[in-house]
Amino acid sequence: MTHKRIDRKKQKRKRQVYESNLINNGLQLEATRSVLDEKLVFVKVHAPWEVLCTYAEVMHIKLPLQPDDLKTRESAFNWFTSLFRVDENIIKPEQEFFTAPFEKEHLSNFYIQDKDTFFNPATRSRIVHFILSRVEYATKNNVKKFGINKLLDSGIYKAAFPLHDSSFRHPSTDPACPSERYLLYREWAHPKNIFKLQPLDFIRKYYGEKIGIYFAWLGFYTNMLIVAAFVGVGCFLYGCLTKDNCTWSQEVCDPNIGGNIIMCPQCDKVCTYWNLTSTCESSKKLCIFDSFGTLVFAVFMGIWVTLFLEFWKRRQAELEYEWDTVEYLEQEEQVRPEYEAQCTHVVMNEITQQEEHVPYTACGKCIRMTFCASAVFFWILLIIASVIGIIVYRLSVFLVFSATLSRHINGTQAIHKYLTPQTATSVTASLISFVVIMVLNIIYEKVAILITDFELPRTQTDYENSLTTKMFLFQFVNYYSSCFYIAFFKGKFVGHPGNPVYWLGKYRNEECDPGGCLLELTTQLAIIVGGKAIWNNIQEVLLPWVKNLIGRYCADARSEKIVPRWEHDYHLQPIGKLGLFYEYLEMVIQFGFVTLFVASFPLAPLLALFNNMLEIRLDAWKLTTQFRRMVPQKAQDIGAWQPIMQGIAILAVVTNAMIIAFTSDMIPRLVYYWSFSVPPYGSHSSHTMKGYINNTLSVFNISDFRNASKPSSPWFGNQTTCRYRDFRYPPGHQHQYEHNIYYWHVIAAKLAFIIVMENTHMCIH
Repeated sequence: MTHKRIDRKKQKRKRQVYESNLINNGLQLEATRSVLDEKLVFVKVHAPWEVLCTYAEVMHIKLPLQPDDLKTRESAFNWFTSLFRVDENIIKPEQEFFTAPFEKEHLSNFYIQDKDTFFNPATRSRIVHFILSRVEYATKNNVKKFGINKLLDSGIYKAAFPLHDSSFRHPSTDPACPSERYLLYREWAHPKNIFKLQPLDFIRKYYGEKIGIYFAWLGFYTNMLIVAAFVGVGCFLYGCLTKDNCTWSQEVCDPNIGGNIIMCPQCDKVCTYWNLTSTCESSKKLCIFDSFGTLVFAVFMGIWVTLFLEFWKRRQAELEYEWDTVEYLEQEEQVRPEYEAQCTHVVMNEITQQEEHVPYTACGKCIRMTFCASAVFFWILLIIASVIGIIVYRLSVFLVFSATLSRHINGTQAIHKYLTPQTATSVTASLISFVVIMVLNIIYEKVAILITDFELPRTQTDYENSLTTKMFLFQFVNYYSSCFYIAFFKGKFVGHPGNPVYWLGKYRNEECDPGGCLLELTTQLAIIVGGKAIWNNIQEVLLPWVKNLIGRYCADARSEKIVPRWEHDYHLQPIGKLGLFYEYLEMVIQFGFVTLFVASFPLAPLLALFNNMLEIRLDAWKLTTQFRRMVPQKAQDIGAWQPIMQGIAILAVVTNAMIIAFTSDMIPRLVYYWSFSVPPYGSHSSHTMKGYINNTLSVFNISDFRNASKPSSPWFGNQTTCRYRDFRYPPGHQHQYEHNIYYWHVIAAKLAFIIVMENTHMCIH
């Protein structure tokens, strides 16, 4: 108890010093005891005109000179977009001004009609937060301690936030209050507005440019998804309509063709021979996703992602001009207080030839960067290790399922058709992969913040860009590594039954179904994307809502008094230090799934479109109803997310070309149709897909099995051969079990397709 009393006295002393220094800086403070909790005191901060003018000049804030009287060109689509815009009688369009950095000595030149409204609430909040972040509260060992963030971290204050202007449920009774929060909830965040355009200027006015540009980007991305979703649904419907004409699937299901084909075991000892018709159902599903429409869609998405990024650059440039942030970074952005506090070293600037204070020497900076890079590299290796662990799980569990699944399922034949060892392994591995991804995410988020804090970036933009790069590198490997494994490694290096390839010298490499691994990639994507969407909505929407509901219930139970605005806002959830970082991260990861592996799942853009239409309104609902008001911040663009998306776009062209070439069975089918179904290689008189399955399954003599791989329980009669998926010469040939001419034709066609597709997209770009 003594220690607690001493701590309370220290905290009180620091608060007194801090608040007296705030008063010395010109702010006015007003203390008010809580209505619901007598131990809680609110300190309301008022910024007088003189203080606002002084710091507006220090911060180089641009303010209105005179109204903008330039005529703007009307778009040809205005008549159409007006149907989806918010009613201008409810939310009036913002007046445009010519602006300039504020200077007190030229005060008369600025457009000041009313001193109370000249600085809007967003600007006032920015100025007050600037002061709060730089006022000191203690000095220890000649080192000054300052800033509201440190006071919050040490528990000296519970919270610090700008106030919402009214309740979101009803407008303010004060005629001087504009009730912007109520209008935003009614015209933007409410579910009834799901098909309406967002009032971006009004969002920017209330929440600042940083939140405004996020919603502008999210809305633009969602609108562009409409085109991709339309084409994707068309390709999916094409696959559904043509699946009954899928010749190779019919051959798999035909009891006279697939029923007579005995396949070689897919693992050592415990696996046995199996009939090709057991994959009949998966081959029918594969016909939907692995059709000619998929090829068209993969090419289209490569063009779409390029156009999306180019059109967004144009839209972003328009917003920079309209919101007056073109020269923001050079003029207005301030150094982070944490950086300023460490500036103890003096160096000579080689360009200006002036002395500058920096927090570390060149050697110290090199050490910091090396440590941070090593830490990030270590965590990426940790993810790769977890992926390898899941691969080992797949290989070992496949043996178990192969040995036990068919024995212990005593149900109907229909169940057995769907629950094959491959399906059971794929689904369980995908679920485990999803759980591992989420656990590693939670741990690494904290590590990434610690690493970036140690790195000590100079400005808030530098800080966020550095953290963004670290987090995305981690998330990229975490989310996409299992998909890359299925798409480009599984079933590609398996050897043949007489000479299989082993993983870690013990586990035999996995093989794909006779139709390829595309269906498994689709399953993996569906589980990760669907699971991620559900998890994010629980985390972002349900948890804050439940916390606020409990808080309101407890508050109502304690008191029936009228609760003031500041106390209502205090009981809302804090927005967090990183603000919109997680919102961007969620959407960019989704952008990666939509573009990188879309060739395996044409419905991905449609699912993303539905998700994003809800995401816009849910994010708006969270900001206006569940969270305290953020400190408005300026932002010129979407920051490091722009180059990240450009990198994804380039990679997407490569991955989709390689999925069509190596994961899909499209190229082997086309090679067979145009070359190997007719003479000199084939026996058919015209181009056809008949005989494709028989042509693409090689023959293996069971007497050539090694003792280590020979199945322990053969179940067929007098057959001496089995079939396996590959293009190799049969036993008895002078080059038996070596790749045949079909294999080299297919490889040449795959490489040619990749080169043509990539060069086509480069020309478009």
